[in-house]
Amino acid sequence: MIVARALFADNRRLVLCIAVVLIAGIGLPLLNLLTPPTSALHVPTYVVQLVGKYLCYALLAVAVDLVWGYCGILTLGHGAFFALGGYAMGMYLMRQIGSRGVYGNPLLPDFMVFLNWKQLPWFWQGFDQFWFAAIMVVLVPGLLALGLGWFAFRSRVTGVYLSIITQAMTFALWLAFFRNDMGFGGNNGMTDFKEILGFSIQSGGTRAALCFASALALALGLVVAASVVGSRFGKVLVGVRDAESRVRFLGYRPENYKLFVFVVSAMLAGVAGALYVPQVGIINPGEFHPANSIEAVIWVAIGGRGTLVGPVLGAVLVNFGKTWLTGALPEVWLFALGALFVFVPMFLPNGVVGLWRSRVKRAPARADKTAPLARPAE
Repeated sequence: MIVARALFADNRRLVLCIAVVLIAGIGLPLLNLLTPPTSALHVPTYVVQLVGKYLCYALLAVAVDLVWGYCGILTLGHGAFFALGGYAMGMYLMRQIGSRGVYGNPLLPDFMVFLNWKQLPWFWQGFDQFWFAAIMVVLVPGLLALGLGWFAFRSRVTGVYLSIITQAMTFALWLAFFRNDMGFGGNNGMTDFKEILGFSIQSGGTRAALCFASALALALGLVVAASVVGSRFGKVLVGVRDAESRVRFLGYRPENYKLFVFVVSAMLAGVAGALYVPQVGIINPGEFHPANSIEAVIWVAIGGRGTLVGPVLGAVLVNFGKTWLTGALPEVWLFALGALFVFVPMFLPNGVVGLWRSRVKRAPARADKTAPLARPAE
């Protein structure tokens, strides 16, 4: 009942967004599977892969919007949660490559063989099972967010200081995962995946299934976010965002609300990273780069923070522009991204969705002004 109210009560755009996401996630892969490669209606596999990647980015943007748009926490570290979910999935995929029997230990990843490792590290145990990897995808980012949030929110760290802490966490993980002795592939990371759940990861059917799974995860992520922000809990979150001291004066404990939404958001980001890795075929420390977290914030700002629909729109638009510009004018993309980071807060503070809402509200007012005055009764 709470979810239904959150979705349908004055939020038709969100329902439409979920419908479009599901149609894209089902329609494109289905069209690709039902039509022969020579057909004009056939969707190339790389397009399906690209759409799946955009959907993963959109889920990451929703996760960022949940803490920034509704709780006022400007996080610059969600790229870390995204990457940790990706590494958990990458570890599972590496365990599926096949038995090598190196030193009597099967399933040693390639990089461990090259580095002359004698046995599988203890933290790799269990990743040969999908269910275990799926748990780790949400558990590891959630535990990291719980630990960081517990100390930061209990210490009442807010504003730019909290943003710096989240970015420092991402930077520290970026440097740590570059080391070969960490056991995660070092600078090269993990790649050359073969199978997922027994299916070839390179086949068109698997690509289509991954795209659909990304669409379904995004739709469920939107439902979860809507159920949180549409409840009484969400109203307190907005109160914490707008006037935290007043909320505390009323008897609430803002740190508990912040911690809960921060952990949920980290878990959503971990799911996005886990679906992203098998579609791009690689995971390396570059995903921890602080610039990736800043880029996710830009997606939310362009789409419109505090709207749920806006981050999805912003992530798709910006990444489509990135794909086109890096192919046509690769040297221009970084300048374009920097310009967006500067000009969007100045000229589009409420994002694309906020601009649309303001125009929709102005339309009835203009109609009233231009309507002819009624003739007085005689």
